[in-house]
Amino acid sequence: MSDSLITIRFFASLREQLGRPAMELASEHLPDSATVAELIAVIVERIGPQADALNGADVQCAVNQQIVSHAESIRAGDEVAFFPPVTGG
Repeated sequence: MSDSLITIRFFASLREQLGRPAMELASEHLPDSATVAELIAVIVERIGPQADALNGADVQCAVNQQIVSHAESIRAGDEVAFFPPVTGG
């Protein structure tokens, strides 16, 4: 993984909805001190409307394996993962 890239992973139903398990994005495609919310906007722009699912209130996000809010800052070299809420039964 290059230090100038952000690795983005999609899990469970998000993987199916977006049609891919992961993608990489060069950090220069994001503003300085970008947030997860800004990253989502770039993903939607690149993948299309099906990526709007990432904006769901129940979608969880982790940066470098730590659960964070969509207001969390991200940097080059980070790994960002999105996954739907886990439900039990």
